[in-house]
Amino acid sequence: MLNIADTLHRWCREARPFALATVVDVRGSAPLPVGTSVAVDTDGNAVGSISGGCVEAAVYELCRQVLKDGGVPQHARFGYSDDDAFAVGLTCGGELDVFVQRVDWSDGPHLAAALGEVVEGRPSAVAQVVDGPDHLLGTTLSVLGDGSMTYGTLDDGPADRLVADAARALLRAGRTARVTVGGTGDGCPEPLTVLVHVHASRPRMLVFGAVDFAAALSRAGTFLGYQVTVCDARPVFATQARFPHADEVVVDWPHRYLEHTTVDARTAICVLTHDAKFDIPLLRHALDLPVGYIGAMGSRRTHDERLRLLREAGVAEEQLTRLHSPIGLDLGARTPEETAISITAEIISHTNQATGLPLSQGTGPIHRPLVSNRAGDRTTLEAVAARAGVGS
Repeated sequence: MLNIADTLHRWCREARPFALATVVDVRGSAPLPVGTSVAVDTDGNAVGSISGGCVEAAVYELCRQVLKDGGVPQHARFGYSDDDAFAVGLTCGGELDVFVQRVDWSDGPHLAAALGEVVEGRPSAVAQVVDGPDHLLGTTLSVLGDGSMTYGTLDDGPADRLVADAARALLRAGRTARVTVGGTGDGCPEPLTVLVHVHASRPRMLVFGAVDFAAALSRAGTFLGYQVTVCDARPVFATQARFPHADEVVVDWPHRYLEHTTVDARTAICVLTHDAKFDIPLLRHALDLPVGYIGAMGSRRTHDERLRLLREAGVAEEQLTRLHSPIGLDLGARTPEETAISITAEIISHTNQATGLPLSQGTGPIHRPLVSNRAGDRTTLEAVAARAGVGS
């Protein structure tokens, strides 16, 4: 639903009822991810897309039906194996599970607050019950900011606490995901499947070394949605004029800056200096941090010498396995721009636990979830929370 947050925010403030159709599960290859929504108001106005055009007409009619039937939620599945797959146009080979519900003003105040946070670019998570007892279907609970503010209620009981905890963990991880809570003697007798829609702050990319490669990488990182910082101890090179695409240019010793800045499980650290006096103290500290990616530039000979110095500095072999060096995928990159693509391709591949191989050499679905989002899979929250460095 956060893909259409601006329109939904306006409709909530206007107390305008609407039907919300959301992708709650994906199997195989599908054009858009879990959490993507279409909304239709009582006047027939529509916003959003859940399939890139494939099944929009069928989903639109479902939304109109839910509005007409007094708001009884509905589930629908669209897939290549269905008899009407070609009729609705989902020919990409995957399947979509879609949940359709009516949203009225009684649901609006806390939902409007969460959507307003998203519109303003602030962190927010909206937990939506998509499977469970009938009286809870479609109910939502919102977690804002750093997770300390919670709005709305599901059952005014244990389910609220469990769902809020799940939303906080996913907000910290920066991931929209489907999780199951309850039904295990934890105070919530019936299991609930909840889709947590997350709008997180931009992940950070820390680029160390004010070199030409850093200029190209900062541009590529910004394009991918990172908040990019370039750091170098040499003031003559570390200037905003040389790095116009960076959000921040810092003059400081790299290891000292890293010791005092904020990082999380989505942070990418790229060390481009290939100078031992900068690299070794920086990497020694970086490899102790719960960040998502650490890469270092240099030749294979530089890499071997770097490993030797890190071992002498007391870095354990287990920590060294986290280091991507020489940095980037083997694309035959030569120019700074090509190298930036090589580095960001490796970051994307590592983040999504992908192979980095050509798709023509693989089998199975092209689009794979980072963590399982199957209904009933109770490992989802633990996996995401672990990646975020938090407990579930």
